[in-house]
Amino acid sequence: MFSFHSSCPGGRLSRQRGFTGVQVLLMLLATMVITVAVSFFVIRAYIFPKPLEPVTLSAKEEQKLDQKLSVLGWQSDSGSRTDSNKSSGKGSTARRGSNDLTPEPYREADGDRRVTFSEKEVNAMIGRNPDFAHRVAIDFSDNLASAKILVPIPQDFPVMAGEILRVNAGLDIHLDSRRRPVVALVGVSLMGVPIPNAWLGNIKNVNLVSEFGDRGFWNTFADGVEDIQISEGELYIKLRK
Repeated sequence: MFSFHSSCPGGRLSRQRGFTGVQVLLMLLATMVITVAVSFFVIRAYIFPKPLEPVTLSAKEEQKLDQKLSVLGWQSDSGSRTDSNKSSGKGSTARRGSNDLTPEPYREADGDRRVTFSEKEVNAMIGRNPDFAHRVAIDFSDNLASAKILVPIPQDFPVMAGEILRVNAGLDIHLDSRRRPVVALVGVSLMGVPIPNAWLGNIKNVNLVSEFGDRGFWNTFADGVEDIQISEGELYIKLRK
């Protein structure tokens, strides 16, 4: 005859306890709350994103930006007002705006060909245009310019008519070994979903300057740029002589 002995003290068999009804109910409630929160975030951020907040600059930052734009021959309305207000002061030594017709000798300085724009300044320039102020935002990181664009869907479109479509895109911008600008599309996504390269015409990671640089905009752009660098939060451009 065989005898069986319990391995537990006192000869009692151990019992495994499962979850109680209250614990199961709490886990179900927690799962529901997390699911609702994640769904709300996805719908709010990707499917129905709210309009972007335009970037605004202080008066000092506006003046600094207008001075940079004047180097490129771009005179903004705010810059005209600032120059007008300063020139009305007695003994003012403020820099003349591009609308100033005071005769002066022509000169070129190497420093005038170098322009640096911060990410905030670029977004502030976009914010000056009412058509793009709430729809476009730019981000600068190392050799990468990223854009977030909110595209309104036409009312007569069969799907999601009148809603906003969120588009993200990235451009790789740097100089190659020949010191020629490289502008390549890194990718495009719709509502957070990357678009296949085939749907984009197989232009991902293709240097647009060399691909279309034999004529038109890209050729002119490359010939006129001596140096271009994108770093974290900043864009640097040096024009050729």
